Formats: sequence, C-alpha cells, structure tokens
Amino acid sequence: MKAYKKLVEKYERIHHLSHMQSIVYWDQQSMMPKGSSDARAKAMAEFGVILHEASVDKEIALLLDDAMGENLNSIEKASLYEMKKTYTNNTLLPSSLVKAQSLAHSRCNHIWMEQRKNNNWKAFQPSLEEVIKLSREEASIRSEISGLSAYDSLLDLYEPGMKSETLDDIFADVKTWLPQLIQNIVEKQKSQTIIKPQGIFEIQAQKELGIKVMNHLGFDFNKGRIDISAHPFCGGVPEDVRLTTRYDEKDFVQSLMGTIHETGHASYEQNLPQDLLALPVGQARSMGIHESQSLFFEMQMGRSAEFLKSIHPYIIESFGKSEALELDNLVKIYSKVEPSLIRVDADEVTYASHVILRYEIERALINGQIETSDIPDMWNEKMQEALGLNTKGNYKDGCMQDVHWSEGLFGYFPSYTLGAMYAAQQFNTVKKIHPNIKESIANGNLMETKLWLKENIWNKASIYSTDELITKATGETLNPKYFKAHLENKYLL
Repeated sequence: MKAYKKLVEKYERIHHLSHMQSIVYWDQQSMMPKGSSDARAKAMAEFGVILHEASVDKEIALLLDDAMGENLNSIEKASLYEMKKTYTNNTLLPSSLVKAQSLAHSRCNHIWMEQRKNNNWKAFQPSLEEVIKLSREEASIRSEISGLSAYDSLLDLYEPGMKSETLDDIFADVKTWLPQLIQNIVEKQKSQTIIKPQGIFEIQAQKELGIKVMNHLGFDFNKGRIDISAHPFCGGVPEDVRLTTRYDEKDFVQSLMGTIHETGHASYEQNLPQDLLALPVGQARSMGIHESQSLFFEMQMGRSAEFLKSIHPYIIESFGKSEALELDNLVKIYSKVEPSLIRVDADEVTYASHVILRYEIERALINGQIETSDIPDMWNEKMQEALGLNTKGNYKDGCMQDVHWSEGLFGYFPSYTLGAMYAAQQFNTVKKIHPNIKESIANGNLMETKLWLKENIWNKASIYSTDELITKATGETLNPKYFKAHLENKYLL
C-alpha cells in the first residue's frame, strides 16, 4: 500500500493549503479593509496557483495507477475513486486559466459588494462578463473531455452525476403545481393576523441570541466561529468552520433563520469522519446533500412550531416579552408565505421559484444562448412569470442580489432546491423511525434527530455516490413527492 499511503500524504498537504485559502476568503468577506481588495485579489490568485499546482502534481497520476493494483479495503477503494475524480477535474484546467479566474472572481466579488449597494448594473456588468467568459472557457474544456454539455460539465462539479435533462424534468413538474400552491396558501393566510415585531433589535443582542441557538443545535465553538458578511455563508474546513450572517436592527427574524441555516451546513462539516478529513472521500457528498442539511435545520426543524417553542425562552431573554414575540405569533411569522424579491429571505414555498429562475438563466449563459447584457430583462421576465414581481431597474434586489455568479459558481444554484427535496425525504424517514420526534424537538431534545443525521449523512461523507447515500438513508433515491407533500401538509392542512 505504498502508493496509496503516498497519495494520502499528497492530499493532506492539499487539505492544509485549502485550509489557508478558505480562511483568507473568509477574511476577505468579513474583515478585510476595503482598500486592500486589489492586493488581496492578486495574493489570492498567486496562492490559487500554488494550490492548483499541488493538486495537479504529475506524481499523483503515477501513484493513482500504482494504487489501483494494491490490496485496498472498501473505504480505501472509495477514497481512491474520489482522488482520481478530483485529480482529473483539477488537471483539466491550465494554471493560466486558474489564475485568471481567481483574479477575476476576487475583483468581481469586490465590485459586486460595492455596486450592489449603488444599484449600478452598468458598473458591475464588465467584471461579470469577464467571469462568464472564463467560466465558458472552463466549461468548454471540461465538456470536451467529459462529453457532457457545457453547463452539465460545471453542474457535475457540485452535483456529481446530475444532468440538466433530469433537472428540467424535476423543475418542469414543480412549475406545474407550485404557482397554484402558492396562490392557495396566500389565500388561506389572508385571514391570519400577524403582529410584526417593532423596535430596535441591537446587533449584539441578535448575535448573542444566535450563539445560544447555535449551542442548542450543537455547534462546536471550539472549532468554529460566526461573523458578519454581506452574504451569509459557511466556510473554512471541518477543523476550523467559519460561519457568517448579516443583521438588520429593525428585523431579527431573518438573521436568526440565516444563522440556523448556516449552522446546518456547519454541523455537516464538523461531523464528517475525522480519519478522512484530509481526503476527497472525507468531504461532503454534494452541494445538494450539503444544502439538505442547512434546509433540514432551517425548514424541516427551524421554522416549525416545535423548534420555535424550544428556543422561545432565548428570544424572550434577548428582546423581552411583547405581543409580537409570543410563540403563536412567531410561528405565524415563520410560516408566512409571500412572494418576495430576495432569495435568501424567501419562505420555503416560494424559494424554489427563485432557484429555477437562476438555473434557467445560468444554463442559457454557459451554453451561449444569451449574453450578460440579457440578464436583467430575462430576470424580470421570469420573476414576473413565477412570482408576479417586477424588478425592472431594481438590480440590487434582482439580478445583483447573489454573490454566486461573481465567484464563477455556475451550476451551483440547483443544489438549493435539490437540497430542499433531500431534506424533506430525510425528515420523512426520521418521522417514520421516531414517531414522537416533533414532541422531542419541542422539548428541546434534538439527540434522536442529530444521531440519525450523523449516522446516515454526516459520517458517510463521500464514501457513497449521492444516489447510494440517499437510498441507504431513506430507502429510495431522490423522490420529489416528499417535498410537495411536506409543503401541502404544513401549509394547507
């Protein structure tokens, strides 16, 4: 097993370099002085080359061939498979393209943060055009080798094995029932009286509330922290998880759920198998599975009456008693369905519409069917079609609201709705195994839920394919019917 052991050493080094890269990115998003952006972009580009060169080391290819003939156990075979796939993905791109992308992403990200505040699409568009040009170049290279379409070659980086043909079928089905479901729920909720929390909710109090809830969910602050950024995210590495959120002094409701969402991501990372952390097989299975954990925490649990009951004392302790903060009112607030412009603040019913819109636009972009200049009008057209909302001239709440395209993350957006579907399927299984699970959650006991997730999702990392993982956990591959049933049962019954 000499070759395999040498491969482990190689990937441990890559993991250490990735650790540093992720922390630098976190700092860029949360703490870096504005005036340092250009220098940081150049430094990150250089570091990206170092990491890329380590990832495409020609000796890895030789070791992969030698290891194929060694006597490996099932975990080591799965590990070798993931190493080979990772190496193939890394070696497809020339260092010059990797460096150009790193530089373009850093610069575009900085411009996005500045120009989104200014609602200035024209100032943002040129930097995004450069990112899209380089992403198309990458897609062309990957497509030629893999035989996949340009877009599918990028989608495969986030959802291995998934194809746009399958997504088109899934999303086309969703579009046949979702608009009417939204309409029915909105009509049903018209009779509800909701008291909106008023006043100033100090940032420090919101942060302390978030920390209490994160502790309740089991986040390990000895190996992680939470900070503020323009766009909430979970970064770092399993041994050093970095969460960010954002706060609004006039509204603590959304930031609290944002924190719970990111804690779901973090829980997955912190519970990956310790002995495999430095290896590709020890990483999260896919972004859809990753997103299923954040949405399991936020949607299946977090917005439920049972979970809100368990954390209600924390909310009262943070902001005091008021009619608006009574449990029944909070349940109504977190169950409110209302078409809105901002994806990250959307309710779970309308959320899928936001994802499908972005998927259809980015697929057309990467496949060369539209250009960057077409995005605002196409966005407005699809937003009006899906949710009846107008974004014409409102770029900051429209096509400039997300950071993903600025960072070249094309093929990523479908993971959000796939994650919602996986989460519904997982929670359905938990309820079958533990019929009283909702009562346990209401009493503040998350042990059964977390144990199931740990044993069936977290500890499995990338040992199995996505289909194998979800089948072993729930008894079948992805079945969107559980997502539809969850929405109907929660909001219409």
